Amino acid sequence: MTHFWIFLNYFVFLYPLYMSLSWILGGLVFYYRRERKEIECPPLKSYPLFSVIVPAHNEEAGIADTVRNLEKIEYPNFEVIVVNDGSTDKTSQVLNKLAKEYPKWLRVINLSPNGGKAKALNMGILVSKGELILTIDADCFINADVLNWMAWHFESSPRVGAITGNPRILNRTTLLAKIQLGEYSSIIGLIKRTQRILGKVLTVSGVIAAFRKNALQDCGFFDSDTVTEDIDITWKLQRRFWDVRFEPRALCWILTPETMKGLWRQRLRWSQGGIEVVRKHGDIWTQWRQRRLWPIHFEYIISIVWAFSLGFLIVSWAVASALSALGFIDLTVTQPFIPPAWTGSILALVCMFQLATSLHIDSRYEDKSLMKYYFWVIWYPFFYWGINAVAVFVSVFKILLRKKGVSVKWQSPDRGIHTLQ
Repeated sequence: MTHFWIFLNYFVFLYPLYMSLSWILGGLVFYYRRERKEIECPPLKSYPLFSVIVPAHNEEAGIADTVRNLEKIEYPNFEVIVVNDGSTDKTSQVLNKLAKEYPKWLRVINLSPNGGKAKALNMGILVSKGELILTIDADCFINADVLNWMAWHFESSPRVGAITGNPRILNRTTLLAKIQLGEYSSIIGLIKRTQRILGKVLTVSGVIAAFRKNALQDCGFFDSDTVTEDIDITWKLQRRFWDVRFEPRALCWILTPETMKGLWRQRLRWSQGGIEVVRKHGDIWTQWRQRRLWPIHFEYIISIVWAFSLGFLIVSWAVASALSALGFIDLTVTQPFIPPAWTGSILALVCMFQLATSLHIDSRYEDKSLMKYYFWVIWYPFFYWGINAVAVFVSVFKILLRKKGVSVKWQSPDRGIHTLQ
């Protein structure tokens, strides 16, 4: 039995260590091979029509700023479709005024009742005229050259079905926001770079992603039976052998949750959606043609096992320590639950190196000012590992209790406690 606890300790502390080393190596390889030299988008041979689709639900406070930001797009051939999905505030009135202000390139679709983000996206795609689609969230402010970078990938290969962009944090005044700034670089950015080197990507970013309309038609558009339609559509595309890429120079700026309640809702949604997609596409192990997706699927399952192992280890240590303190068991019984002394130090060191590497890579997009947040983002492991682990526990039980085939409705997420002004 002692050997089991020792193995569990090593697994809990060495799994994130090995994954961090993999992300650092993969991120650096991607950066030096595909990112470092290309600063400006290469010239395009043609400019096919791009349809920018913005699903919105109760976004009266910020949707006007998002739409007006799209006026700055440098791409010469685009349209914007805002899908108002059952909003109960003044979103429809704001959008109707904007449609009169920008009649040449803005269209508004009002849906009732709230059908969910996936259905809103599908409606926007069905009425769109472009052969290329860009989907962004209602709080997303894209750089002027985003469509050029996305179109360049579609032009480079007819098998490119989707490209995920590089979301950056706009609000940075609270501790939670500063920590998430580092997370988007050190976790999300490095992971996508590494996965792209390996050939398959776990998910496009729901906040900004570009698609070839033919690819979406080929895989049956977005499904509404998962809470993370972005993960699901990525797997559907790759199962149909469409190429999914990551473009770090396709920048956008978003408002991140700045309250524990908003952060918890976001992480629970991410965790639940990821587990739902892993379960939904579990049949890839019976198909040899899908073998390139096996590593990503396996790694996600291992991450779920790690979360449960961490929780089990903490509870076991707490129970054993309590019983030892009360004199019911000998103190030496708690020793197998204590991690090896050296693993924590090495894990912390590698984590620091990972954060420094990712901030250095992404600092080229923020005037070299990103490193000043290094002190704040080192608190990431203490806050987020626990939150994400608990989110996995809750997600598993929610999925087990949830009825299959039920469409997912949505709510406008936490945009932070500070306004754009």
